[in-house]
Amino acid sequence: MAKIKPSKGAPYARILGVGGYRPTRVVPNEVILETIDSSDEWIRSRSGIETRHWASDEETVAAMSVEASGKAIADAGISAEQIGGVIVSTVSHFKQTPAVATEIADKLGTNKAAAFDISAGCAGFGYGLTLAKGMITEGSAEYVLVIGVERLSDLTDLEDRATAFLFGDGAGAVVVGPADEPGIGPSIWGSEGDKSETIKQTVPWTDYRNGEVDKFPAITQEGQAVFRWAVFEMAKVAQQALDAAGITPDDLDVFIPHQANERIIDSMVKTLKLPEHVTVARDIRTTGNTSAASIPLAMERLLATGEAKSGDTALVIGFGAGLVYAATVVTLP
Repeated sequence: MAKIKPSKGAPYARILGVGGYRPTRVVPNEVILETIDSSDEWIRSRSGIETRHWASDEETVAAMSVEASGKAIADAGISAEQIGGVIVSTVSHFKQTPAVATEIADKLGTNKAAAFDISAGCAGFGYGLTLAKGMITEGSAEYVLVIGVERLSDLTDLEDRATAFLFGDGAGAVVVGPADEPGIGPSIWGSEGDKSETIKQTVPWTDYRNGEVDKFPAITQEGQAVFRWAVFEMAKVAQQALDAAGITPDDLDVFIPHQANERIIDSMVKTLKLPEHVTVARDIRTTGNTSAASIPLAMERLLATGEAKSGDTALVIGFGAGLVYAATVVTLP
């Protein structure tokens, strides 16, 4: 029997660069209140959201991704030709095929990089990060671009009081590359499909096509069920990620959770007993919930504002529709 030659990659991987893109249009709560019976005070108290960005027709999933990726590549100090893989996490690219990752790889000028899309909701960035790490340590790519991008305004029911104020648009990207020491810890990821009804698309596209429903499909959720799951279960997952990386809360510099709801963030900080010195991402206030894009966008903003710095140790966790989750400890670029 012939023996297959083993692959050989880098000993470790880390994030080398990050970039973000937020659409030009800023949408305050007052605009949301034109279609739902609520108040600015209620929205802020329930979610922490003050504004969000909505994309124009020109700010497509691909266009926003290219902008964010270009910044990440420049930040990493490499060229697009060196990118060997492009992983895009999104639930709001409306072409079933081809994958938008191939279009992005081409527009960036990569040299025929492997490119594919994944769908893991708000945990998508963490899933992509785990895949990129595996590609680099396995030897199938030297540098991998991981993109989280959404146009959730296209999937928002502006008459749904429970969700109309939640979602925003944007793209965040990181370059993952080889490292001499661990820069991405073990991933704690998984799914709980028995809870799939708590966050979902209202109806299949085929129902809309066949005229069985009048409204374009939108994202809906059972807010209280999601809140309880995130607060009680995701803090456990975050702690498991810390334990797997051999890190204690005192060792952390930064906490970057999925930007779903500021009350969820506050509860996780309390449950994890994070020390006061730990910087906590609160990009939710001005960006809203951007699903797969939320963690890289929050990471980019913390570094840009100086609230976090290169080399800091950060705990990242994403969680959402599926229900799915992914948490890990990373060294910031």
